[in-house]
Amino acid sequence: MASEATDRIIAAIRSIPRGRVCSYGLIARLVGMPNGARQVVRALHSSSAKEDLPWFRLLRKDGSIALPTGAGLELQTALLEAEGVEVAPGGKVDLLRFGWEGKVGSPGRDQAERRGAIRGGPESGPHRSGGRRAKAAPKNPGAGGRNRG
Repeated sequence: MASEATDRIIAAIRSIPRGRVCSYGLIARLVGMPNGARQVVRALHSSSAKEDLPWFRLLRKDGSIALPTGAGLELQTALLEAEGVEVAPGGKVDLLRFGWEGKVGSPGRDQAERRGAIRGGPESGPHRSGGRRAKAAPKNPGAGGRNRG
């Protein structure tokens, strides 16, 4: 019998829509385990076959496939490409195009809406700015630094 945490991880993995990918760490955060990426890997390893999980939709946080050449990279690439996910040579996926950041149990967002949210579009709100915040101009630039506009 799986633990409650494993059940939440399984539900989150099942929520990743076709044609989308997600990182191990994001799945962990979605289920309330902010530092639980390794636990996601363990749950995936122990449950993927018996739970018929879409294991191939999970990637490293940089969008790369964790499996090495000759030990699963080719299979994972083929399964992703069959769902329309483009995989670059070497096994890397563009997370801006194919990444899923949804909530457990929610359907995938429309690609155009998703791009707007990631890049700070009008529907994204003030907390989303593509992952990086712009630096604010210094309040007192005359204290030894130059204001380069």
